[in-house]
Amino acid sequence: MQKNQFSKETMNDFEKIKRGTSEILPAESLMEKLEESRKKNSPLKIKAGFDPTAPDLHLGHLVLLRKMKHFQELGHEVNFLIGDFTGMIGDPTGRSVSRKQMTAEEVAENARTYETQVFKILDRNKTKVVFNSKWCRPMKFEDVLGLTARYTVARMIERDDFSKRLAAGDPISLIELLYPLIQGYDSVVMKSDVELGGTDQKFNLLVGRELQKEYGLSQQVIVTTPLLIGTDGQKKMSKSYGNYIGINETPYQMFAKVMSISDELMWDYYILLTDIPEKQIAELKKEPFEAKKFLAETIIESLHPAGSGKEARSGWEAEKGKAGREKMVLPPDTPVHRVDKKGKVPIIEIIVGSGLEKSNSAVRRLIESGAIRLGEDLMSISDLNYVLEFPGKYSIKIGKKKYLIVEG
Repeated sequence: MQKNQFSKETMNDFEKIKRGTSEILPAESLMEKLEESRKKNSPLKIKAGFDPTAPDLHLGHLVLLRKMKHFQELGHEVNFLIGDFTGMIGDPTGRSVSRKQMTAEEVAENARTYETQVFKILDRNKTKVVFNSKWCRPMKFEDVLGLTARYTVARMIERDDFSKRLAAGDPISLIELLYPLIQGYDSVVMKSDVELGGTDQKFNLLVGRELQKEYGLSQQVIVTTPLLIGTDGQKKMSKSYGNYIGINETPYQMFAKVMSISDELMWDYYILLTDIPEKQIAELKKEPFEAKKFLAETIIESLHPAGSGKEARSGWEAEKGKAGREKMVLPPDTPVHRVDKKGKVPIIEIIVGSGLEKSNSAVRRLIESGAIRLGEDLMSISDLNYVLEFPGKYSIKIGKKKYLIVEG
């Protein structure tokens, strides 16, 4: 079917889905499915799987969740698949070594926290939450053997990370080879029309497409989304890299972190994390600093109650503005540290005890560089032996971004 044979409504839907994606395989097949869905008034079944390997989601996950939301807004059936069974295996994607398997208890706890977070983005009443343990756990050994017979070892080791590990002489466990098959089998059981995933999941998604063919089913379309680069501007966003912006972080924390990204990276965030039209984004490029504040505000408003973005912006601007440089302006989420001792307590001991810095030597370096400031007038502390006296209450600025209230 040629592009001009599709209805205008179908092409509009396709363009909405296409924004911020890396690949749609095959694109024409998606247009055909969208057209047929519209004609028959029958929603497509959309699948996206998440392994509950960590309890907290971040903006990197938001890229995929927003694409699910786009399908949902177009009237399609969105299935949020929690891989509670595959999570115990551990996805080998991008791994140079085998990943430690999780316990059933760890997976279950993370799965519970996932459910509470995803409904910040998806419509709870229109989202089906499914667990792949429902069909994986009852499988008998002969069922597993039947599944393995439908895919070859040669094709499996074509996978980039597997081939690299084989070339390096690093071990690959059989259970890791089973992971893509089990993920693909999810698509067979669910009879998904479209599966979404990050670019690093392309191999697994294509396995699902091939298995559907093997089982005599209509093949799903693959939609991949880019991996969001973290605040360091180099690596994909990940808690393990410390370059993440958490979905559950406070509005002020989120605002400050978005403001820390580079101007170049900001435009990727606009495309992947907002629905702001590209023409408007082009206009925003004329004033990058204001554009970044608008971006931070927009992202926060999509995840927190109305007005949270504006409030966070006001707090950040007050801190970073002229008043913030001359007077202590504490962010709304400033941590409070209680000191139980009476009398004089070294400021180094207090800051390390608060957990904001890990060692005495780290605080000493900050003092030597003039990066520890005290009180409303931001008095610079230069004495390594400086003490605070208790009972008392103090405000401390540590470096450029950390603040602390000390009471005792």
